Amino acid sequence: MAKKILMSGNEALAEGAIRAGCRYYFGYPITPQSEIPAYMAKRMREVGGVFLQAESEVAAINMVYGASAAGGRAMTSSSSPGISLKQEGISYLVGAELPAVIVNVMRGSPGLGNIAPSQSDYFQATKGGGHGDYHLIVLAPDSAQEMADLAYLAFDLADRYRNPVMILADAILGQMMEGVEFKNGFRKENVKKDWAVSGAKGRVPNLIRSLYMQEGVLEEHNKKLQKKYSQIIKKEIRFEPFKTEDAEIILVAYGSMARLGREVVSRLREEKIKAGLLRPITLWPFPKDVLKELADRAKFFFVVEMSAGQMVEDVRLSVEGKIPVYFYGRMGGGVPTPLEVLEKVKEKLNEDRG
Repeated sequence: MAKKILMSGNEALAEGAIRAGCRYYFGYPITPQSEIPAYMAKRMREVGGVFLQAESEVAAINMVYGASAAGGRAMTSSSSPGISLKQEGISYLVGAELPAVIVNVMRGSPGLGNIAPSQSDYFQATKGGGHGDYHLIVLAPDSAQEMADLAYLAFDLADRYRNPVMILADAILGQMMEGVEFKNGFRKENVKKDWAVSGAKGRVPNLIRSLYMQEGVLEEHNKKLQKKYSQIIKKEIRFEPFKTEDAEIILVAYGSMARLGREVVSRLREEKIKAGLLRPITLWPFPKDVLKELADRAKFFFVVEMSAGQMVEDVRLSVEGKIPVYFYGRMGGGVPTPLEVLEKVKEKLNEDRG
């Protein structure tokens, strides 16, 4: 059994990425994710990779484009306003069908906001923050262990579908220290990429682009992308149920709020209230079918987020009006406590009984 190493979530993610074969990292420091570039600056030299602190977030995402086009496993990371600056480049990556991993350790917003935890970038991540009809695969870890594990998964999914993957975390997950076990080891070889711009000796040159000027060509390219997204929806939805087998009240939360949700469910169970939790691990594609199925036997859903309410819209769409969907959230770096959420859930339970 591998020994657990005590490290922050940001460090765990960086080490997980390196073990997954990431050898190109381009970023720019911004709290609360600065430990990622700091870790990469040290470790990339040790594994023969490339670390470059770009002059801006815009430069960093375009460097990722270049490294990915050449066939490398490339990553960038930032926090909320920095991710906003990367949106044009993210759309370019999608349009050119380039695999890459983009990490957002969310902070209080809007504007420059603050450096406290938030989940207010859900819409940006899952609905497409840049221009065009596109999707990122969006993974939401809830522990330092998953920061490492999902980094490994993110690179595999990115290469499998030739599509960028975003890991959406927050300041709590980035900064907290936990024991992490690296079970996957080091990837010995990268996925073969026949499409990469890697020298054309003895073959027809490859072309990586997102510009299609001929009439009808861009529409066909978009149709191809949409077909790919349909396959991702069929094959890559991930979620974690917690005590949902007989639950009449189901909390829905992701990331650090799912940790809080498990505590609330346990306390409700102590009071003989049949509660459960559904944690989406893929925020896109969203596990709407499992929520729809749970709605057939639950009294209501209760969504908890560190935002004004963003994922709650996807939950309501999934439920299709079968049962009520309630929400509690805090904004701008405010972090709900288990007691706050417990009381809000019990309020709604009393209203339902009344």
